[in-house]
Amino acid sequence: MNAAADRTLPQGAVTRFLASAPPWVFALYGGLSSFAVYFAMFGYRKPFTSAAYAHPDGWPFAFDFKIALVIAQVAGYATAKFIGVKVISEMQAGRRAIAILTLIFGAQMALLLFGLLPTALGPMALYLNGLCLGMIWGLVFGFLEGRRLTEVLGAMLCASFILSSGVAKSVGKMLLLSNVDEKWMPAVSGLVFAPLMLIAVVALAQLPPPSPADEAERVRRAPMNAKDRAALFAAHAPALILLIAVYVMLTALRDVRDNFSAEIWAELGFSNAASIFTLSELPVAAIVLVGLAALMGVKDNRRAVAFNIGFVALGFILLGASTLAYQLHVLPPVWWMILAGAGLYMGYTPFNAMLFDRIIAATGKVGTAGFLIYVADSFGYVGSISLLLVKSFGHFDIAWGQFLASGAYVACGLGLVGLFFANRFLSRL
Repeated sequence: MNAAADRTLPQGAVTRFLASAPPWVFALYGGLSSFAVYFAMFGYRKPFTSAAYAHPDGWPFAFDFKIALVIAQVAGYATAKFIGVKVISEMQAGRRAIAILTLIFGAQMALLLFGLLPTALGPMALYLNGLCLGMIWGLVFGFLEGRRLTEVLGAMLCASFILSSGVAKSVGKMLLLSNVDEKWMPAVSGLVFAPLMLIAVVALAQLPPPSPADEAERVRRAPMNAKDRAALFAAHAPALILLIAVYVMLTALRDVRDNFSAEIWAELGFSNAASIFTLSELPVAAIVLVGLAALMGVKDNRRAVAFNIGFVALGFILLGASTLAYQLHVLPPVWWMILAGAGLYMGYTPFNAMLFDRIIAATGKVGTAGFLIYVADSFGYVGSISLLLVKSFGHFDIAWGQFLASGAYVACGLGLVGLFFANRFLSRL
């Protein structure tokens, strides 16, 4: 279904109002509703990581149970990303809201299975949970892409996965401190976030399609078939392969910091502080959002691609410099976690919204940024699983904090090189 066909659908009062509303009203409504959907999604994904799951009854393997759970959920997430390359790029606009609610319901059922099933089958339940949640981002971003305000909308959406992970883990930790069993805590957390999810999806579904002015500036967005996807990727393969390689490193390292933040904070002396997960992410979100908001002022799409790559490069530099300062005892541990997180998200966030949206606009070809986002994401989560397996089976008997610091140096060096050459290729757009 193309954008013109979308406009023939019956529109509610909210949709008609938003179609003619001032830009700041549209941005506030669209940004907050998309933020709320993805914020609530993390209530089904991340609370379990706040538990230790140390030596649970019924776990017959020497392999650490929590690492098994994390790998299983990320594997489900990665599987969904590969499926999403086709599904998200071909999704009709009118089906997105129902798809989101259906997948969230499936994710909650998987968390109920996690509580009901024997411990040894827990990873299977978390795999199903990740499989349901892995396509939510593309469905939500489909409402936002291809607009003159996409940077603002995307920045507000991206703030959700910076802030919501910490909030979800804080909720999980508070439930544990309230004596909710570790196996049932994830399902209870999902119920806590259910009302917000329902309201937010209904609100997001009221957004009108991109206007003719949006299409003139950012190119019309429409579903892509297999031939369209192959042609787009082949036309820019060298740059896209380099960008995906950079994103793999960012995703893997971000997931280490995110999924094992409870262990890292415990190493730093904050084992029983539920609020630390949320409070430490607030400055991260502020730093990233201020930087991303500045990108909206760049009207030329080719220049905007270069600016996005420069923003990612600054993230790598902040990641490496803050880690060095921490290891030299110049930077306190709390500020290292904050600044390293800011650097990771400065690099990670543009890939999930602005960078690929601007690349599509710069090519002048009708398509969808969701395709490129999901190609990158699918390989990104394979990289995340690979890094966890290396840590678990590669005889790296080091603490999670030290593992994060070592990875920061590798990612910084290789990431900056990859970005330099990717920018050279993309300068020919």
